[in-house]
This record gives sequence, C-alpha cells and structure tokens, in this order.
Amino acid sequence: MNRWLLPEDIADILPAEARKVETLRRAILDLYQSYGYELVAPPILEFLDSLLTGTGSDLNLQTFKLVDQLSGRTLGLRADMTPQVARIDAHLLNREGLTRLCYAGSIAHVRTPVGSSAREELQIGAEIYGCATWEADFEAISLLLKTLSVAGLNKVYLDLSHAGVLEGILDGQGIAKGDIETLYGLLQSKDRPRLSIWAKSLPTKSAEALMALTELNGPCAQVLANAKQMLPKHQLIDQALAQLEKLVFATAALSSDIELSIDLADLRGYQYHSGVMFAAYVDTLPQPIARGGRYDHVGQAFGRSRPATGFSMDLLTLANLAPVTQRRSAILAPWIDDSVLTEKIAELRLSGEVVIQVMAGDAVETAEYFCDRELVKQGSSWEVKKK
Repeated sequence: MNRWLLPEDIADILPAEARKVETLRRAILDLYQSYGYELVAPPILEFLDSLLTGTGSDLNLQTFKLVDQLSGRTLGLRADMTPQVARIDAHLLNREGLTRLCYAGSIAHVRTPVGSSAREELQIGAEIYGCATWEADFEAISLLLKTLSVAGLNKVYLDLSHAGVLEGILDGQGIAKGDIETLYGLLQSKDRPRLSIWAKSLPTKSAEALMALTELNGPCAQVLANAKQMLPKHQLIDQALAQLEKLVFATAALSSDIELSIDLADLRGYQYHSGVMFAAYVDTLPQPIARGGRYDHVGQAFGRSRPATGFSMDLLTLANLAPVTQRRSAILAPWIDDSVLTEKIAELRLSGEVVIQVMAGDAVETAEYFCDRELVKQGSSWEVKKK
C-alpha cells in the first residue's frame, strides 16, 4: 500500500498555489477589516446537533460524523462555517446592535460537491447581524464583488432570487416539509411537467404562480415587470419584488462589469434562507464562485433570533482562478559562520528582501523565487550584487 496516497478528492496544496491562497486570504481579510468586520475562528469539530442547528438536510448528508470518546456524543466535522458564526453571534457575543463578523477556515464534505474537484475547501466569508433592511444585503453584495476584484476577477455575473416569493405563494397551504423539499427540487430543475402534476392539489392561483416561477428568469427589469403581472398579490411577494428592485438599481451602479439577472426559481437552500439570495458567476467556472443571502431564522435555533445576511466562497477555487503572479526575486547568501554576514542578512530580511542561504556548490531548487542577486564579501563588508 502506498503510504503517501490521500483519500479520493483530497489534495495537498503545493508552494506556488499555497502562496497565492495565503496572499489572497490576507488581502481579503484586510478588506473585510476595513469595513469593520471582526474575525472569528470556530472549531472544526462540534457536537452534531449544534453544528446542524437551523440548517437543511443537504448539510447533514455532507457532514462527516464521528463519536467523541470523552462524552460518547456524536461529533460533526463542519461542512459549512456559516451556522457556526451564527451561533457565535447569537450565543457567545450576545450583542444588541449591528455586528459584522468574518471567517476563514477549512471545511470538508462527505461527497465532492457538484462542479467541484475536492472534498476539502477553504471557506472564507462575511456576515452581518442585527440589520433587517435591504441595505445590509447590498453591503454583502458589494463586499462580495470587491472580494472577487481583489482576486483580479472583475467581470461578474450576479444572479438574484428571493425566498419570500415562494413563501408568499405557499402561504396558508400547510404543505409538509417533505413535500416542500420535492417542490424545491422541481423548481430548481424547472421540471414543468412534474411540477404541474405536483401542484394539482393546490388552489388554481397558487399552482399557476408556481408554474410561472419556472419562466421568471433573465434580465432584471423584464423579470420584475413580468413577476408583478404573473404572480398573485400578496404582501410577502410584493415586499420581495420591491427589495429585489432596490438591490438591482443599487448594484448596477457599482460597476459596468457586473451583469445582473434574476431567477425566481433558483431557490438553493430555500429552507435555510429567508430573503434575498444571490449567486456570483465568473467566466471559465460553470458553478457559482460564491453564494449568499439572508438567513434570519438560524439564530433562533440558538435561542436568539437575529436578522442575518452574508456570503461565502471557496478560497482555493478563487486562488485557482486568480491571475498567476510572478515569482519573487531573492538574494543568495553563503551559509557560513560570519557575524557581519548574519547581521547583513537580518537587515535585508527586515527590509522585506528574501535571502536564501546555501552551502558552497549547492543549487537552489524552488518554484517560488528566482535568485537574481547574491551577497558578495568586499573587504570587511557584504554587498548585494547582481548575478
């Protein structure tokens, strides 16, 4: 058996890629800090009932489970950090006012997510708690776009949806949880024949509205205009469409590189989200590079309901799409016992230079640096000279 083999769809990150990932991580967290977001670091393991609180069944199926030898209880290896951050806000920080939190850490999936090539991801994201208005959703979208810009990805396709539309259509219908999950799948796949059969037990207006959702996708102005005509009058639906209209107007003003669309049947995570939902796409990647939205009900499961909105993405995927950065130049220095040389090397490193020491006759093998200079002894001092 080869001891160096890793589990399927689990991979090492080699030097050049690791540098890109870490450089991006630092730059993105610095960006979040400039907006007033505070960094939190939840544990990678938690009791399963806490880890999955307020989330849908999909996350349960994607979570690795093991038994805690100390307590005998089942632990989960996190597949998403967002519920953990909601727990921190609701249960540990317990603040009354608006709170901004950000995070970056490893997550793992039992099965490789659709469109991905790895079961381990480095999730990075930002969340806003305590603000129920559309302005918080707009800040989350704005920050997401700036995050992609940090990685050199400026051409972005942003797709919007809203959980309130479906909630308004189904209001008062008393549909069981299992049936809701079936409906969600039919809407997601836009399977109109099966959806028509499923909706036969509903009032005519509700059934027609569900069928209309499968067609309400495309350019924002057109979809919003059609939705107002095709969907029934309901407070939740009217509020959802009004919020989407405000977000579209504000987001379109951010940059001409953003292409906006609406898909009212795109309800991934419907049981988890409670309002605006959005997905960001970039060229060369078939699946969304990032997802986000409002999830006001998650904190309630931890004993404190708080308005919440935010987004997350896989930093490894982001780094892979980011333009390749050039190798850094470095200075070669002999590996000898010389106090003056040691002092010179320390001075250069303190100023930001990369200094690599080697034994006489040894070659430097590195994918990260190119040694275009060297330290040469001149009299009693050491000077940097071009090679």
